[in-house]
Amino acid sequence: EVQLVESGGGLVQAGGSLRLSCAASGFTFDDYAIGWFRQAPGKEREGVACMNSADNMEYYGDFVKGRFSISSDDAKNTVYLQMNSLKPEDTAVYYCVVEAGVKILIRPDYWGQGTQVTVSS
Repeated sequence: EVQLVESGGGLVQAGGSLRLSCAASGFTFDDYAIGWFRQAPGKEREGVACMNSADNMEYYGDFVKGRFSISSDDAKNTVYLQMNSLKPEDTAVYYCVVEAGVKILIRPDYWGQGTQVTVSS
């Protein structure tokens, strides 16, 4: 059973930083993409960042613009999202997600429970 457990969300002032963590387990896929989606109130879910098992290339949503960075610690089976220069519009629930057989997230197969990120102005 695939399990994705996020942590690290919270309240931060604009311009601040947060690091999200995702402890992943139960994978049996040869190839997959893992990363982060987010959903703000009243808006659709959108991809934030991802990386894949094949070549570890990193992909980011256009709105990230160099502010966020995805990384992984394979020994801990953990994926991180370092978020800097946070803006109020980054306020959302952030989900750790996995999709099998792809290099970039399109329609994730598995979702974590989500962690709230709130950026105050």
